[in-house]
Parts: sequence; C-alpha cells; structure tokens
Amino acid sequence: MKELHKENIIKYLKSEAYTPLKLSKLAQELGVAAEDQALFNSAFEELTKAGHVVIGQRNLIDLRPLPSELVGIFRANPKGFGFVIPSEPNSHGDLFIGANEAADAMTGDLVQARILRKRGGARQRRCSGEIIGILERAHDQFVGTLFSEGKNWFVQPEGGACFDPIAVDDVAAKNARAQDKVVVEILSYPSVDQIARGVILKVLGRAGLYETEIQAVMHQFHLTQEFDHDCKAQAQNATKRFKPEAGAHREDKTDTWIITIDPPDAKDFDDAISLEEAGNGQWILGIHIADVSHFVEPDSPLDLEAKGRGNSVYLPARTIAMLPEVLSNGVCSLQPDQDRFTKSIYITYDGEGRVAHRHFANSVIRSKQRLTYLGADAILRGETAGCPPQTVQLLQEMSALARLISKRRAGQGMIHLDLRETDIVFNDSGEIVDAMPAENSFPHTIIEMFMVEANEAAATLLDRLDIAFIRRVHPEPDAVSLKSLAALAKSFGFTMPKLPDRLAVQNLLAAVKNTQYSLGINLAVLRSLAKAEYGPQHVGHYALASNCYCHFTSPIRRYADLLVHRVIQDYLTDQVEQTKLKAQSIDLVAIGKQISLTEQNAERAERELKKILILILLSKRIGDELKCVITGLTNFGVFVQSLKLGIEGLIKISDLGGDKWQYHTETHSMVGQRSGRTIRLGQPITVKIVAVNIPARHLDLTPVDPILNTVRSTSPTKKPAKSRKGRARKRRR
Repeated sequence: MKELHKENIIKYLKSEAYTPLKLSKLAQELGVAAEDQALFNSAFEELTKAGHVVIGQRNLIDLRPLPSELVGIFRANPKGFGFVIPSEPNSHGDLFIGANEAADAMTGDLVQARILRKRGGARQRRCSGEIIGILERAHDQFVGTLFSEGKNWFVQPEGGACFDPIAVDDVAAKNARAQDKVVVEILSYPSVDQIARGVILKVLGRAGLYETEIQAVMHQFHLTQEFDHDCKAQAQNATKRFKPEAGAHREDKTDTWIITIDPPDAKDFDDAISLEEAGNGQWILGIHIADVSHFVEPDSPLDLEAKGRGNSVYLPARTIAMLPEVLSNGVCSLQPDQDRFTKSIYITYDGEGRVAHRHFANSVIRSKQRLTYLGADAILRGETAGCPPQTVQLLQEMSALARLISKRRAGQGMIHLDLRETDIVFNDSGEIVDAMPAENSFPHTIIEMFMVEANEAAATLLDRLDIAFIRRVHPEPDAVSLKSLAALAKSFGFTMPKLPDRLAVQNLLAAVKNTQYSLGINLAVLRSLAKAEYGPQHVGHYALASNCYCHFTSPIRRYADLLVHRVIQDYLTDQVEQTKLKAQSIDLVAIGKQISLTEQNAERAERELKKILILILLSKRIGDELKCVITGLTNFGVFVQSLKLGIEGLIKISDLGGDKWQYHTETHSMVGQRSGRTIRLGQPITVKIVAVNIPARHLDLTPVDPILNTVRSTSPTKKPAKSRKGRARKRRR
C-alpha cells in the first residue's frame, strides 16, 4: 500500500495542473483517508529521503528540480520528434526531443539526454533536450515489408519501434521478393546523415496473408509456439501416467451433473459447473477447476517453461498455449464423458445470493455436456429440443443464482464496463472477410460471476491462513485520474463529485448505458483505472470491489493460477506451516512482475494482429462508410472508433471543415473559432475511409457530412441512475 501512495504522489506532482502544496493539502487532494494518513506520511518521507521529492519555501512540496542531464527511455513519433521518459521523476515530466536532436535513438532505447531549454510559458513544465548517448539498445531485429527503389532494397519496419526504412543488401540470398514480409537484423543504426543498414534473417511470406502476419506478430512479440524436447517428454510421460482410477482418495463427483460452457473454438476446458439444492432455500455451487498442479511439478522443465511464458496467448484463429497440447487440450482439459482430476470449491448461498459457507476439495469429475455460450443462451431462451432435461434445469438454476450474485456484487460496488472486444471473421479458406463485436450473451455473465466468486474464495482462504501467495492486484484510481474523469463527465452534462467515489462511477456508467455517450464514457472510465497486475501485495481488486482476490480458475492458461493451486494443495494435505516456510525463499514480487509483463505482452500481440487484419480488410474498402463514435480529441485531429470493427482512426484537423478549430482541455471539446460549432467526446459520426497505412498502423478518415453542417452538440440533462450490469468477457477477468 505504501508503494501505491508513492506512485500517486509522484503522478500528481508530475501533472500539468499541479501547483506546490503543503503535505496536509496534498493528502487532501489525493483523497487520503484518515486511517491511511500514517502510511501516506511514511511513503512521503521515503520519497524525500530518496531525493525524488523536495520541500521548498513555506513547506511547499514539489518534485526535485530538473538536472542538467537525465537518463530515460526514448519514444519516437512518426513525425520525427520524440520524448524521453525519465528513469527518475522530476518536476518537468517527459523531455521533448526535437527531430534534429534525437541522434540515432530508436523507440525503447535507454538514452542519456542533455537539457537544452524550457518550452512554453511559465506554467509549461515540459522541457526540451537532445540525446547525447545510447546506453542500451531495445531492438536489434525488426519485422517489415521489403521494397525496392531502383537497384536499392529497403525494409519498411512495422509496429512503431522504427519508422524510417532500413537499407538491406544481398536480397537474393534469402530469395526475398518485393512485398515479402521479412525479419531484418540491424548492422548499423541510423545517424543524422545515414539511414540504418541491416541484413535479412528470415522471409516470413507475402505481406497481407494471414499466416505471414501471424508469424510477424509472433516474432515481434517474442512468442513461441513449439516446446523443447524436455517439455514435450515430461508432458507425454505425465499423460501416460494419468490413471483416473488413481483418484480414489479424491471426492468422486463422476455421477454429478456437471457441464462446461466455453467459446465454440475452445479446447482447453479448465472450469466446469454443478449446482445442487441444500434445503432451507440454500444452494451449493460447485466450481470444478482442472488440477494442472497434479501434472506439472514445481521447478521441472515444464514448470520453468510455463513460468517463462506466463500465460497462453489467444490470437485470432491461433492459440499459443502455456502448456503442451497433450496437457492443455488433453488430460487436463475437462472434456465431456472423460474422468478428470479437479480442484473443486463448493460455495453455499442463501436465498439472497449471499455466501454462507465455502469448502475446498480434490475431486474427480466427468462432465456430462460441453456447451458453447450461444448454445447455452439458446437453451435459456427456450430452445431445448434434444437437450437433456438435467442440463436445462441446471442452466435455469445457474442463471437465477448468477443474477442474485451479480446484484449483490453490484451493491458492493463492482464496476462493469460495457466494452466489447472485436472478433475477426474468416471464410472457409482462412481469409479475413469481416470483423464485428464479440458475442456477449448472458451465459458469459453466468460464468463470469461464478469464476469471480471462486477466485475470491481462494484468496480469502489463503489470506486467512496467512500464507504468502500471488494475488490479482487492482488498486484504487489515483486522484488525478478521478478528477479528470469528473471533469469529462461534467462536460457531457453529468454531475459528479470533484473526487468521485465508486458509487459515483457506477451511477455514471448506468446513466450513459445505451446512449450515444456510452462508448466514450466507458473508455474514459477504463483510462482512469489502474491496470490490474500480479503480486503478493494485499491491495484488493478495485473494479471487483473485492478486498482479497487472486486467480484460481484457469491454471491451464495462467501460471498465476497454477501457483495458487499448489498452495491450496498444501492446505488440503495439511502442509500449511511447511508452505509458509517455503514461501520465504520465493520472490513473489519478481514472479508477479514477470507474469504481469507476459500478460501485457500477450494483450498487445492480440491487439496488434487484430488491427493489422482489420486494416488489411479496410485497405480493400477505400471510400466505404463507417459508423463511429468520437473517442479522442487533439490539437491535430479527432480520433474516432468504429462501432462494428472496434478499430480507431484519425480525422485530420484540416478535414473538419472551413474553420479554425481549437482544442479545449477543460471541456474536452474542439471548438470552431468562427462558427462556434463544438465537437465532443462520445459524439456519433459517420466517416469515409480515405487511406490505410498498414506498416504505420494508421487509418485515415474524413466525415461523410461536413462538421460545419451538423447540429450543435447538446449535453444530456438527466441525472445518473442506479448501476446496471455491463458485460465483461471471461478471458479478461
């Protein structure tokens, strides 16, 4: 918790709106509760001792003055300039680097920079500088498309780490052709008067083909499909040794009616559900999770590989599994009519959906039916032909219980964001033909609620036993982000406290549900929230309104869950004290950071490939129209997001109409200085596709109707209502 206070202090002091304050006022601005004041003061003292924060005249607090030189990570912009993000915080934030001052630095490089001058007026905190040294290169290999100019060959890099072409020689050695996508290794980095030179290491295939693009993304994000010999051998031996009859010491649930509900293309079924009456209006929910810990021993080759991968990666039409297929899609997967080892939690609920009792056990189950989300939804809507009556009854009871749980958790402050992912649609030949919002029927919510309950139950048990374990950590939003959200809501016409609490956020989301402002506000709330991560810190999960939370329900595809399973196994075998001693020798902080990074890398890879495939699709539809919502405003244009495709594009400010447009940060709007017309976040707009730049990942759009001919935007006047449930997909828990 102390580290969170440090992060919040630094973030607030770095913000453009900050003016030096005394400590008591700073705590007030950050919304520090009375019971947290002592911890906040301690965090501030540590920042002061470390030299990150200084106390000036009249006891006013600020970040330390800007040094003459600094070290940080360089981030380049396609227009040539860039920024250095300092490794140590200072009072001026990121350092602006002009196009002629970047030397040969590339995005991600660790650099040393010299401060040149302060930019802007007295209130402008950002300074400019020049890069004087490259301390560590972030990349020596790039993926790009090969092209020629005369007799010279070049590779145009993709992904944003390098924007300028790389000259290559001896193209014939790899039988590469123009418009092939290749992997190039840098031989000499770019300088002021010379572009980078490299050598082609591998030809991936023709640009634009699915297999080529997926190989490019896998290389870009360092994703590996294959497992080495030791991992394969261990997985195969574990599979051969699996004897269902050896589960005699486990609870036998093979006669219980248990089902799985997953996406249609899923093969790694890691959770199954049962539900039984317990009398007196109570129900016992059984959540049965694949017992991967039975097959993967700690510190074995397979365990070390799973730890390195951190998680499975779900790309469009391709899964890069954390465990070999003979386990992930084989003996660990809870396939129908197959005996499988599981770790089960039985949660007893009263008639209001409140938890009355929890019980863990090792078990053996036999799933009676494998359902998809759409199939389960059809059954709940009455399409029961050919479906066993036990499944129909189970689904109906599951639905009723899930609604009670959802209502209870919403009352506790659980926040639902109404943001759907995008699914890529392929034809029978594997070509992308469309993209659309992901299916989101109520069975998603049923499973989501049950998995959240199971995860919370596992964390609560281990917390009560005082065992160190990997938690799912989601801290409260910082004051700067919440104030920005409140200001945005005000610009839409909604009333929020200056420092919104959880209820205010819920009410805002409920008020915009099914309105034109929904996407813009939901994105704004998402941006105001911290990113959930893994670690042993007892912080809780803000969005789920849970004081104690971990991941337990997906050990086939998440290493964090496997670690939790092992600790629960020690509890079930009465080895708690030994586990506490063993935990002292494990660096859970380092493990948490590592698997948080692999999770973020997987998410970036998925977003990157989806964007590439959608851009390829749109490159064949120049001139087509898209229904969009305005999601971002800048001084150089307007960002909009397609409601169907989920992709974001840019309307250049020159395409907004014959006016002088000015961005107003305080009202989150763009105003025409002559016409008085206003463009706001969340405003619907129909656009036309102008250009697609796949290597740069850019989509250029223009309004179908000139902005100046549109009606002045108006703000809603209704007050926020009580929160209603949004939909979160299972894999993003």
